[in-house]
Amino acid sequence: MMSGGQKKRGARIEPFRHRVETDPKFFDKSWRKLHDAIREIYNHNASGLSFEELYRTAYNMVLHKFGSKLYDKLIENMKEHLEEMRACVEAAQGGLFLEELERKWNEHNKALTMIRDILMYMDRTYIPTNKKTAVFDLGLELWRDTIVRSPMIQGRLLDTLLELIHRERTGEVINRCLMRTTTKMLMDLGTSVYQDDFERPFLEVSSSFYSGESQQFIDRYSCGDYLKLAERRLSEESERVSQYMDVKTNEKITAVVVKEMLANHMQRLILMENSGLVNMLVEDRYEDLTRMYTLFNHVPDGLTTIRSVMMSHIKDTGKSLVTDPERLKDPVDFVQRLLNEKDKYDNIINVAFNSDKSFLNALNSSFEHFINLNNRSPEFISLFVDDKLRKGVKEANEDDLETVLDKVMMLFRYLQEKDLFEKYYKQHLAKRLLSGKAASDDSERSMLVKLKTECGYQFTSKLEGMFTDLKTSQDTTQGFYTSASDLADYPTISVQILTTGSWPTQPCNTCNLPPEVVAVSERFRAYYLGTHNGRRLTWQTNMGNADIKATFGNGSKHELNVSTYQMCVLMLFNSSDVLTYREIEQSIAIPAADLKRCLQSLALVKGKQVLRKEPMSRDIADDDSFSVNDKFTSKLFKVKIGTVVAQKETDPEKLETRQRVEEDRKPQIEAAIVRIMKSRRVLDHNSIMTEVTKQLQPRFLPNPVVIKKRIESLIEREFLERDKTDRKMYRYLA
Repeated sequence: MMSGGQKKRGARIEPFRHRVETDPKFFDKSWRKLHDAIREIYNHNASGLSFEELYRTAYNMVLHKFGSKLYDKLIENMKEHLEEMRACVEAAQGGLFLEELERKWNEHNKALTMIRDILMYMDRTYIPTNKKTAVFDLGLELWRDTIVRSPMIQGRLLDTLLELIHRERTGEVINRCLMRTTTKMLMDLGTSVYQDDFERPFLEVSSSFYSGESQQFIDRYSCGDYLKLAERRLSEESERVSQYMDVKTNEKITAVVVKEMLANHMQRLILMENSGLVNMLVEDRYEDLTRMYTLFNHVPDGLTTIRSVMMSHIKDTGKSLVTDPERLKDPVDFVQRLLNEKDKYDNIINVAFNSDKSFLNALNSSFEHFINLNNRSPEFISLFVDDKLRKGVKEANEDDLETVLDKVMMLFRYLQEKDLFEKYYKQHLAKRLLSGKAASDDSERSMLVKLKTECGYQFTSKLEGMFTDLKTSQDTTQGFYTSASDLADYPTISVQILTTGSWPTQPCNTCNLPPEVVAVSERFRAYYLGTHNGRRLTWQTNMGNADIKATFGNGSKHELNVSTYQMCVLMLFNSSDVLTYREIEQSIAIPAADLKRCLQSLALVKGKQVLRKEPMSRDIADDDSFSVNDKFTSKLFKVKIGTVVAQKETDPEKLETRQRVEEDRKPQIEAAIVRIMKSRRVLDHNSIMTEVTKQLQPRFLPNPVVIKKRIESLIEREFLERDKTDRKMYRYLA
């Protein structure tokens, strides 16, 4: 065991201790012995040699200071043998040339190994001390200079290698093993030899080959077929390198193929008519798209170009989708087409473009661009949600409905006018809840959670208030009937008490309810106001519905589900057989447009004609008469008439909604300005515009003109003032 202070000594060669007598002819005799041994080695007769004796001979020569002469004689001797080998290689014809070169290279390597072992002592002492080239490396250099770079061999060797590679590229089978040993020889001779004598010319010839091939095939092939060719060529070159070239060549030859076959023709390939990128996108050619993405990933700006063309195509197709008048006739179909487009490109990016985030961002940017080209997109998306939440249970299970709602939220994120969507969504949600046509409470609340997550509590607070009102209304109605025991002779009513501000209520026109309904309604009013001090009830008769038991002249009995307005019309016929339009209008006093829609749904809808109209025309005149259809029949006992369904707004309604939204935005813009100025105290005009837009963008994109007007309004009301020295600067007044 060694102590901690001891150092381990390295092995070293020491001279013999005995005295050696010097012979005047010592070097000549010793060299003759080595000379003959080297000749026998090159002649494949090394089996009879005593390597121990030869080693001792070389050892003594170096020991007696003959290292320099020995080194020089070695160079001279090896050159002689290599010149003989060179003559054999030069004499080899045709395909035998590389075989002879390989054979002589193997012989020389084997000889070098033996010579190095004999001269090991010189290798370890004389050569490092005198900064000479080691024996084995010396043999490689002499092979390089004498054979590989000889005038008769150097060019012939390169031409032979390049010719064989060309033949392989054109489909012939070559001796890869021979190629591998030849290029391995060049690599063993040094990186510079491999690069200068083979790799650089190989890359130049390859560049010329692929330049010509690309020109030949790009005119004949479609984009997809051409990319298959490029992919195959890249694979072949990579495999060729792995078989008989330096691994570092792979990157270089790949760059050559990419440049000549792809980069030089990038625009033409991507934009190729009837087969380029756009055609692949339209026809969902995933395999071709994957190949294009993979190949052009190697090209500078390749993916950027693909992304740009894809964005332009999506924007163009999206623009035609959202501005086509035919498509605007059906809001549900309009949004479904948007979702289909989104699914299509999501799948393409995930499958063909490796879920590349830059492509996903480009997709989102494109959709945001064209969806907002149609200012009715917020309304249509809300109508689509309304359709799914009405019919979702019938058409799909809860999980499928959730998936649809998640996809709709993607479209919602693209909207710049989310507050306009909120307006419409509130209207449509109110109609679903009040008509009892919501698919399920869970689905409705799930949608609210999604909106809340996306936009915050303020966005959904009023919507959540609707659900609270419905629950409170159930308790209130139950309390009303519990408190009074004399209501058996009255119609049964269920009252929804809507908090002003939470619901999209509109000023309600007068409506003369039937006396039976008026009586119980007034009883409820008295009950409610008696239990809730300081409140006021206004009946929204345009939003209610009723179930009426009807007996027709043919004896058939049915229960009719109708709107409140329709109920008022039908109840008139309990006391009259025939009524004109003018008489009905005077009796119930509802707006003419609403009354005409009521009468049309009661008298003109096939299968639901509980009234008869004279004359039978769609238009309704003042003198048109109506009577109960005694022949009315239906397979169903319960008949729904005029079910309330969310419809597109008419142009006047659309204008009115837009005006209400613009008015609602004004205080929000002012609040944002005040918040910003409170924290910054002094700010220039452009910075205010930027900050306000940034704050409000998640909800809507404020108009710069409106922001400027709100600033002026705040100055007039002394919330802000202009800086006296710089009129473009504003100061907050505490």
